[in-house]
Amino acid sequence: MGTDENLNKAVAGESQAYRRYRAFADRAAREGYPNIAKLFRAVSESEAVHATNELLLMKAIKSTAENLQAAIDGETYEYTTMYPDFSVAAEKEGKKAAVKIFDETQEVEHFHAAYYKEALENVEAKKDIAARDYYVCSVCGNTVPNEAPDECPVCRAKKSSFRKVE
Repeated sequence: MGTDENLNKAVAGESQAYRRYRAFADRAAREGYPNIAKLFRAVSESEAVHATNELLLMKAIKSTAENLQAAIDGETYEYTTMYPDFSVAAEKEGKKAAVKIFDETQEVEHFHAAYYKEALENVEAKKDIAARDYYVCSVCGNTVPNEAPDECPVCRAKKSSFRKVE
């Protein structure tokens, strides 16, 4: 196994550890362990530094236009191929909860690709996108600009389920 393959595996592992530790921090905080939650958040940030350093070494962080195109490609693959395939497999296995999550995620990834396409069009015109706030549904991950809807159009969660991205 060569260095390039090892770097790809390292980025995947560090990225997963970052997300996992953030989830662990949320659980620890809910269970009344604020200092353990802080430890998990601190280590998760360290994992993010590791992943970023590896991405930089791989020259995987490019111009904004190239990064937007990579994001469009990734999100498009997820909503056209990956999540539909995952949903079909889960359906065959009778795993309804997984089907629901895969279907919701597929829908959200479609929105993400559209937001990135708009941003890329703006970058190609040498301008930024309009200033706006973004809100993320804590149930399904739906991302909406400007203000949280009264009800999530993807999972039907209430407005209170949306968190403003700072």
